[in-house]
Amino acid sequence: MHIGVNGAFPCLTIMQLVWVPEIASEELLRCVHTQEYLDNFINGRINEQEQRRTGFPWSKGLVRRCRYETGGTLLAAEVALHRGLACSTAGGTHHAFPSFGSGFCLLNDLAVAAKYLTSSSPGRKVLIVDLDVHQGDGTAFIFKDEPCVFTFSVHCGKNFPVRKQQSDLDVSVEDELEDKEYLSTVEAHLPSLLEIFRPDLVLYDAGVDPHWEDELGRLRLTDRGLYRRDLYVMKTVVSRGVPVAAVIGGGYSRDIDKLALRHSIVHRAATQVWRECGM
Repeated sequence: MHIGVNGAFPCLTIMQLVWVPEIASEELLRCVHTQEYLDNFINGRINEQEQRRTGFPWSKGLVRRCRYETGGTLLAAEVALHRGLACSTAGGTHHAFPSFGSGFCLLNDLAVAAKYLTSSSPGRKVLIVDLDVHQGDGTAFIFKDEPCVFTFSVHCGKNFPVRKQQSDLDVSVEDELEDKEYLSTVEAHLPSLLEIFRPDLVLYDAGVDPHWEDELGRLRLTDRGLYRRDLYVMKTVVSRGVPVAAVIGGGYSRDIDKLALRHSIVHRAATQVWRECGM
């Protein structure tokens, strides 16, 4: 089933569990990205230096993939607002800035979703919980003066990007942090943020790059640690009556099958939350 990203949402059937997004329109993307950047990116006018900064050679397929990814994040957010919990099979491109891409991120799907949903419903507040191992610098920059969006990032301080932006709350952790200490860090902040900010929606970046085998991570989380993290975040949010939409975030491995399995952890945790909370 195809659902548009223009805010029109059809009646949801009780048994429907899978939705397919439409491609994000240029009009939607302009709520975050500049017209000049979109023109250059969509039409292939990206020079070699800009491609090196993103880590990707430009192609039409890359453009389509990024636009569908952004549409998918917004769709997940819209489904979550209606059903309480939803997950995308992509998303988390938090290094993209309004006028340029960076760090394997071309379009900032989290920012587009948050900006569209807060603009289309005045007074709506969105909390972005970013647990990718790298700081969400693009997202932090985009919302630095937006009181209706709160950016919360737990990241490895000595990792990319070298020059950090200022999130509303940044928690920088040391290299080699393991499961127990990492989860304690998240537990120390998330409940109070939900109580103080009182969001109408949480966008959760469940990056798997804190994993001990990740090639760009520098932390020491296990599969079980990631599962417990995702379960804690989603259950904590849902139990307070706040909708949550999750995206898969970053993860880096030459073993694609192993990486794909790792990215499925957030979906397995969401399934448990769905069942336990009677959703």
